[in-house]
Amino acid sequence: MTTFTYTAKDFKSENEVRWCPGCGDHAILNAVQRVMADLGYNKADYAIVSGIGCSSRFPYYMNTYGFHTIHGRGSAIATGVKTANPRLQVWQFTGDGDALAIGGNHFIHMIRRNVDVNVILFNNKIYGLTKGQYSPTTDRGFRTKTSPFGTVEDPFVTGQLVLGARGTFFARSIDGNMKMSQEIFRDAALFKGTSVVEVLQNCVIFNSGVHEFVTKGDDREDKQIFLRHGEKMIYGVNQDKGLVLENGKLKAVTIGQDGYTLDDILVHDDKEESIYLHAALINAQLPELPVAFGVIRAVDSPTYDEALEAQISEVQQTRKITCMDELLHSGNTWEV
Repeated sequence: MTTFTYTAKDFKSENEVRWCPGCGDHAILNAVQRVMADLGYNKADYAIVSGIGCSSRFPYYMNTYGFHTIHGRGSAIATGVKTANPRLQVWQFTGDGDALAIGGNHFIHMIRRNVDVNVILFNNKIYGLTKGQYSPTTDRGFRTKTSPFGTVEDPFVTGQLVLGARGTFFARSIDGNMKMSQEIFRDAALFKGTSVVEVLQNCVIFNSGVHEFVTKGDDREDKQIFLRHGEKMIYGVNQDKGLVLENGKLKAVTIGQDGYTLDDILVHDDKEESIYLHAALINAQLPELPVAFGVIRAVDSPTYDEALEAQISEVQQTRKITCMDELLHSGNTWEV
Protein backbone atom coordinates (compact mmCIF):
# COMPACT_ATOMS: atom_id res chain seq x y z
CA MET A 1 0.00 0.00 0.00
CA THR A 2 1.26 3.45 -0.93
CA THR A 3 2.11 5.63 2.05
CA PHE A 4 1.33 9.34 1.79
CA THR A 5 3.20 12.03 3.70
CA TYR A 6 1.13 14.75 5.35
CA THR A 7 1.23 17.12 8.30
CA ALA A 8 -1.65 18.00 10.59
CA LYS A 9 -1.95 21.31 8.73
CA ASP A 10 -2.94 19.41 5.58
CA PHE A 11 -6.11 18.29 7.34
CA LYS A 12 -7.12 21.76 8.57
CA SER A 13 -9.84 23.46 6.54
CA GLU A 14 -10.01 27.18 5.81
CA ASN A 15 -13.21 27.54 7.83
CA GLU A 16 -13.14 29.41 11.11
CA VAL A 17 -13.53 27.02 14.04
CA ARG A 18 -16.64 28.24 15.84
CA TRP A 19 -16.59 26.26 19.02
CA CYS A 20 -16.54 28.25 22.25
CA PRO A 21 -13.09 29.24 23.53
CA GLY A 22 -11.97 26.58 25.98
CA CYS A 23 -14.29 23.90 24.57
CA GLY A 24 -12.81 20.40 24.67
CA ASP A 25 -13.70 19.93 21.00
CA HIS A 26 -10.64 21.97 19.95
CA ALA A 27 -8.24 19.44 21.48
CA ILE A 28 -10.10 16.51 19.92
CA LEU A 29 -9.92 18.17 16.50
CA ASN A 30 -6.18 18.72 16.80
CA ALA A 31 -5.60 15.13 17.95
CA VAL A 32 -7.59 13.72 15.03
CA GLN A 33 -5.74 15.85 12.47
CA ARG A 34 -2.38 14.74 13.83
CA VAL A 35 -3.37 11.08 13.77
CA MET A 36 -4.72 11.23 10.23
CA ALA A 37 -1.48 12.82 9.06
CA ASP A 38 0.55 10.16 10.85
CA LEU A 39 -1.42 7.20 9.46
CA GLY A 40 -0.21 7.82 5.92
CA TYR A 41 -3.49 7.08 4.14
CA ASN A 42 -4.49 9.02 1.04
CA LYS A 43 -6.32 12.14 2.21
CA ALA A 44 -8.82 11.63 -0.61
CA ASP A 45 -9.89 8.34 1.00
CA TYR A 46 -11.14 9.96 4.21
CA ALA A 47 -14.87 10.46 4.69
CA ILE A 48 -16.00 12.42 7.76
CA VAL A 49 -19.63 11.88 8.78
CA SER A 50 -21.56 13.66 11.52
CA GLY A 51 -25.08 14.22 12.76
CA ILE A 52 -26.24 17.31 14.66
CA GLY A 53 -24.66 18.99 17.66
CA CYS A 54 -21.53 20.90 18.58
CA SER A 55 -19.39 17.83 17.86
CA SER A 56 -21.08 17.39 14.51
CA ARG A 57 -19.57 20.59 13.10
CA PHE A 58 -16.42 18.50 12.68
CA PRO A 59 -16.63 18.04 8.87
CA TYR A 60 -16.43 21.83 8.33
CA TYR A 61 -13.07 21.97 10.08
CA MET A 62 -11.48 19.06 8.21
CA ASN A 63 -9.84 19.35 4.80
CA THR A 64 -11.32 16.03 3.71
CA TYR A 65 -14.53 14.79 2.20
CA GLY A 66 -17.36 15.10 4.68
CA PHE A 67 -21.10 14.82 5.18
CA HIS A 68 -22.98 16.81 7.84
CA THR A 69 -26.15 14.74 8.08
CA ILE A 70 -29.34 15.11 10.10
CA HIS A 71 -29.88 14.52 13.81
CA GLY A 72 -29.04 11.01 14.94
CA ARG A 73 -28.51 9.62 11.44
CA GLY A 74 -24.73 9.73 11.31
CA SER A 75 -24.38 6.00 11.99
CA ALA A 76 -26.82 5.12 9.20
CA ILE A 77 -25.05 7.39 6.70
CA ALA A 78 -21.60 6.15 7.77
CA THR A 79 -22.79 2.56 7.27
CA GLY A 80 -23.98 3.42 3.77
CA VAL A 81 -20.76 5.20 2.86
CA LYS A 82 -18.55 2.31 4.00
CA THR A 83 -20.77 -0.29 2.36
CA ALA A 84 -20.88 1.57 -0.94
CA ASN A 85 -17.11 2.19 -1.00
CA PRO A 86 -15.23 -0.12 1.38
CA ARG A 87 -11.82 1.38 0.56
CA LEU A 88 -12.75 4.64 2.30
CA GLN A 89 -11.53 5.49 5.80
CA VAL A 90 -14.87 6.42 7.37
CA TRP A 91 -14.96 8.38 10.63
CA GLN A 92 -18.13 9.37 12.47
CA PHE A 93 -18.12 12.27 14.92
CA THR A 94 -21.04 12.47 17.30
CA GLY A 95 -22.15 13.50 20.76
CA ASP A 96 -23.88 11.78 23.65
CA GLY A 97 -27.24 13.21 22.57
CA ASP A 98 -26.84 12.69 18.83
CA ALA A 99 -25.62 9.09 19.16
CA LEU A 100 -27.44 7.78 22.21
CA ALA A 101 -30.83 9.52 22.06
CA ILE A 102 -32.37 10.13 18.63
CA GLY A 103 -29.57 8.14 16.98
CA GLY A 104 -29.51 5.28 19.48
CA ASN A 105 -31.11 2.69 17.23
CA HIS A 106 -28.75 3.38 14.32
CA PHE A 107 -25.79 3.44 16.72
CA ILE A 108 -26.38 0.02 18.27
CA HIS A 109 -27.13 -1.67 14.95
CA MET A 110 -23.97 -0.33 13.32
CA ILE A 111 -22.05 -1.78 16.27
CA ARG A 112 -23.94 -5.09 16.05
CA ARG A 113 -23.12 -5.36 12.34
CA ASN A 114 -19.47 -4.46 13.01
CA VAL A 115 -19.22 -1.98 10.14
CA ASP A 116 -15.62 -0.78 9.73
CA VAL A 117 -16.24 2.78 10.93
CA ASN A 118 -14.33 4.79 13.53
CA VAL A 119 -16.77 6.48 15.93
CA ILE A 120 -15.54 9.34 18.12
CA LEU A 121 -18.25 10.07 20.69
CA PHE A 122 -17.94 13.36 22.60
CA ASN A 123 -19.53 12.93 26.03
CA ASN A 124 -20.15 16.15 27.95
CA LYS A 125 -23.31 14.83 29.60
CA ILE A 126 -25.43 17.68 28.24
CA TYR A 127 -27.04 19.05 25.08
CA GLY A 128 -24.75 21.98 24.30
CA LEU A 129 -25.86 23.20 20.89
CA THR A 130 -29.51 23.48 21.96
CA LYS A 131 -28.54 25.26 25.17
CA GLY A 132 -28.34 22.94 28.12
CA GLN A 133 -31.01 20.24 28.22
CA TYR A 134 -30.18 16.97 29.96
CA SER A 135 -28.92 14.15 27.73
CA PRO A 136 -28.92 10.32 27.92
CA THR A 137 -25.64 10.44 29.88
CA THR A 138 -26.60 13.18 32.37
CA ASP A 139 -26.24 11.98 35.95
CA ARG A 140 -29.34 11.31 38.03
CA GLY A 141 -30.33 14.35 40.04
CA PHE A 142 -28.47 16.85 37.86
CA ARG A 143 -30.28 20.18 37.37
CA THR A 144 -30.62 21.44 33.80
CA LYS A 145 -33.02 23.63 31.85
CA THR A 146 -35.24 20.60 31.21
CA SER A 147 -34.75 19.11 34.67
CA PRO A 148 -34.86 22.15 36.97
CA PHE A 149 -35.47 19.95 40.03
CA GLY A 150 -32.95 17.29 38.99
CA THR A 151 -33.16 14.41 36.52
CA VAL A 152 -35.08 11.35 37.67
CA GLU A 153 -33.41 9.00 35.17
CA ASP A 154 -30.31 6.84 35.31
CA PRO A 155 -27.86 7.60 32.49
CA PHE A 156 -26.47 5.34 29.83
CA VAL A 157 -22.93 4.13 30.34
CA THR A 158 -21.54 4.32 26.82
CA GLY A 159 -19.28 1.30 27.16
CA GLN A 160 -22.09 -0.83 28.57
CA LEU A 161 -24.21 0.05 25.55
CA VAL A 162 -21.39 -0.94 23.20
CA LEU A 163 -20.92 -4.29 24.94
CA GLY A 164 -24.68 -4.89 24.91
CA ALA A 165 -24.69 -4.38 21.15
CA ARG A 166 -21.92 -7.01 20.85
CA GLY A 167 -19.27 -4.37 20.24
CA THR A 168 -15.74 -5.47 19.39
CA PHE A 169 -13.88 -2.23 20.17
CA PHE A 170 -14.37 0.29 22.94
CA ALA A 171 -11.95 2.86 24.30
CA ARG A 172 -12.13 5.92 26.51
CA SER A 173 -10.09 9.13 26.47
CA ILE A 174 -10.04 12.70 27.84
CA ASP A 175 -10.33 15.78 25.62
CA GLY A 176 -7.39 17.66 27.13
CA ASN A 177 -4.97 14.72 27.11
CA MET A 178 -3.70 14.98 23.54
CA LYS A 179 -1.10 12.25 23.91
CA MET A 180 -3.67 9.78 25.21
CA SER A 181 -6.22 10.66 22.54
CA GLN A 182 -3.73 10.35 19.69
CA GLU A 183 -2.63 6.89 20.81
CA ILE A 184 -6.23 5.72 21.15
CA PHE A 185 -7.43 7.29 17.88
CA ARG A 186 -4.59 5.58 16.03
CA ASP A 187 -5.48 2.19 17.55
CA ALA A 188 -9.12 2.77 16.60
CA ALA A 189 -8.21 3.69 13.01
CA LEU A 190 -6.13 0.53 12.56
CA PHE A 191 -8.85 -1.72 13.99
CA LYS A 192 -11.08 -3.60 11.54
CA GLY A 193 -14.65 -3.19 12.68
CA THR A 194 -16.72 -0.60 14.51
CA SER A 195 -14.39 1.20 16.89
CA VAL A 196 -16.11 3.39 19.48
CA VAL A 197 -14.00 5.91 21.38
CA GLU A 198 -15.79 7.81 24.13
CA VAL A 199 -14.05 11.09 24.87
CA LEU A 200 -14.85 12.78 28.17
CA GLN A 201 -15.34 16.30 26.83
CA ASN A 202 -15.92 19.56 28.65
CA CYS A 203 -18.67 22.02 27.71
CA VAL A 204 -17.49 25.28 29.22
CA ILE A 205 -20.90 26.96 28.89
CA PHE A 206 -23.55 24.49 30.01
CA ASN A 207 -21.71 21.78 31.97
CA SER A 208 -18.27 23.11 32.78
CA GLY A 209 -16.13 20.89 34.97
CA VAL A 210 -18.40 17.85 34.73
CA HIS A 211 -15.39 15.53 34.44
CA GLU A 212 -12.99 17.42 36.72
CA PHE A 213 -13.39 14.91 39.53
CA VAL A 214 -11.24 12.56 37.45
CA THR A 215 -9.38 14.82 35.00
CA LYS A 216 -8.05 17.56 37.29
CA GLY A 217 -5.81 17.87 40.35
CA ASP A 218 -2.33 16.83 41.35
CA ASP A 219 -3.74 13.44 42.35
CA ARG A 220 -5.48 12.74 39.04
CA GLU A 221 -3.08 9.87 38.32
CA ASP A 222 -4.46 8.19 41.44
CA LYS A 223 -7.95 8.49 39.93
CA GLN A 224 -7.16 7.25 36.41
CA ILE A 225 -5.74 4.07 34.98
CA PHE A 226 -4.48 3.94 31.39
CA LEU A 227 -4.75 0.46 29.94
CA ARG A 228 -2.53 -1.08 27.29
CA HIS A 229 -2.83 -4.61 25.96
CA GLY A 230 -0.36 -7.01 27.56
CA GLU A 231 0.67 -4.60 30.33
CA LYS A 232 0.02 -4.75 34.06
CA MET A 233 -2.94 -2.73 35.32
CA ILE A 234 -0.78 -0.31 37.31
CA TYR A 235 -1.55 3.32 38.07
CA GLY A 236 -1.02 6.10 40.57
CA VAL A 237 1.22 9.14 41.02
CA ASN A 238 3.98 6.79 42.16
CA GLN A 239 2.91 3.89 39.94
CA ASP A 240 2.47 1.80 43.08
CA LYS A 241 -1.22 0.97 42.76
CA GLY A 242 -2.83 -1.79 40.76
CA LEU A 243 -5.94 -3.83 40.10
CA VAL A 244 -6.54 -7.40 41.22
CA LEU A 245 -9.54 -9.71 40.95
CA GLU A 246 -10.97 -10.95 44.24
CA ASN A 247 -14.28 -12.75 44.76
CA GLY A 248 -15.18 -12.03 41.15
CA LYS A 249 -14.72 -8.26 41.50
CA LEU A 250 -12.01 -5.75 40.68
CA LYS A 251 -10.15 -4.40 43.67
CA ALA A 252 -7.64 -1.55 43.89
CA VAL A 253 -4.55 -2.37 45.97
CA THR A 254 -1.21 -0.82 46.83
CA ILE A 255 1.76 -2.89 45.72
CA GLY A 256 3.87 -3.86 48.71
CA GLN A 257 1.05 -3.49 51.22
CA ASP A 258 -1.25 -6.13 52.73
CA GLY A 259 0.76 -8.86 51.06
CA TYR A 260 0.11 -7.73 47.46
CA THR A 261 3.03 -7.96 45.03
CA LEU A 262 3.49 -7.04 41.38
CA ASP A 263 2.74 -10.65 40.46
CA ASP A 264 -0.79 -10.25 41.82
CA ILE A 265 -1.65 -7.36 39.49
CA LEU A 266 -3.85 -8.18 36.51
CA VAL A 267 -2.51 -8.00 32.96
CA HIS A 268 -4.81 -6.20 30.52
CA ASP A 269 -6.08 -8.35 27.64
CA ASP A 270 -8.21 -6.32 25.25
CA LYS A 271 -8.39 -9.35 22.91
CA GLU A 272 -10.33 -11.50 25.39
CA GLU A 273 -13.67 -12.42 23.83
CA SER A 274 -15.47 -12.64 27.18
CA ILE A 275 -16.85 -9.26 28.20
CA TYR A 276 -16.56 -10.02 31.93
CA LEU A 277 -13.42 -8.05 32.79
CA HIS A 278 -14.00 -5.48 30.05
CA ALA A 279 -17.39 -4.69 31.56
CA ALA A 280 -15.85 -4.41 35.03
CA LEU A 281 -13.27 -1.95 33.73
CA ILE A 282 -15.91 0.12 31.93
CA ASN A 283 -18.01 0.27 35.11
CA ALA A 284 -15.11 1.10 37.46
CA GLN A 285 -15.90 4.25 39.44
CA LEU A 286 -14.30 6.41 42.08
CA PRO A 287 -13.64 6.32 44.95
CA GLU A 288 -13.27 2.53 45.13
CA LEU A 289 -11.65 2.13 41.70
CA PRO A 290 -9.86 4.38 39.21
CA VAL A 291 -11.67 5.35 36.01
CA ALA A 292 -10.37 3.27 33.10
CA PHE A 293 -8.93 4.91 29.98
CA GLY A 294 -7.28 3.50 26.88
CA VAL A 295 -8.41 0.65 24.66
CA ILE A 296 -10.54 -1.57 26.88
CA ARG A 297 -11.80 -3.98 24.22
CA ALA A 298 -10.41 -4.80 20.74
CA VAL A 299 -11.59 -8.23 19.63
CA ASP A 300 -11.19 -9.38 16.03
CA SER A 301 -14.44 -10.30 14.31
CA PRO A 302 -15.75 -10.37 10.71
CA THR A 303 -16.83 -6.95 9.48
CA TYR A 304 -20.13 -6.25 7.78
CA ASP A 305 -18.62 -4.54 4.75
CA GLU A 306 -16.12 -7.33 4.07
CA ALA A 307 -18.79 -10.02 4.52
CA LEU A 308 -21.11 -8.18 2.13
CA GLU A 309 -18.38 -7.80 -0.48
CA ALA A 310 -17.57 -11.51 -0.21
CA GLN A 311 -21.23 -12.45 -0.54
CA ILE A 312 -21.68 -10.28 -3.64
CA SER A 313 -18.58 -11.81 -5.23
CA GLU A 314 -19.80 -15.35 -4.48
CA VAL A 315 -23.26 -14.70 -5.91
CA GLN A 316 -21.79 -13.15 -9.05
CA GLN A 317 -19.93 -16.37 -9.77
CA THR A 318 -23.08 -18.51 -9.77
CA ARG A 319 -25.82 -16.11 -10.82
CA LYS A 320 -28.16 -17.03 -13.67
CA ILE A 321 -29.33 -13.48 -14.29
CA THR A 322 -26.55 -11.18 -15.55
CA CYS A 323 -28.37 -8.01 -16.65
CA MET A 324 -31.56 -6.01 -16.16
CA ASP A 325 -33.22 -7.34 -19.33
CA GLU A 326 -32.78 -10.90 -18.12
CA LEU A 327 -34.22 -9.93 -14.74
CA LEU A 328 -37.27 -8.25 -16.30
CA HIS A 329 -37.96 -11.25 -18.53
CA SER A 330 -37.47 -13.86 -15.83
CA GLY A 331 -40.40 -15.58 -14.12
CA ASN A 332 -43.94 -15.04 -15.40
CA THR A 333 -44.12 -12.42 -18.16
CA TRP A 334 -46.86 -11.34 -20.53
CA GLU A 335 -47.50 -8.79 -23.24
CA VAL A 336 -50.18 -6.14 -22.88
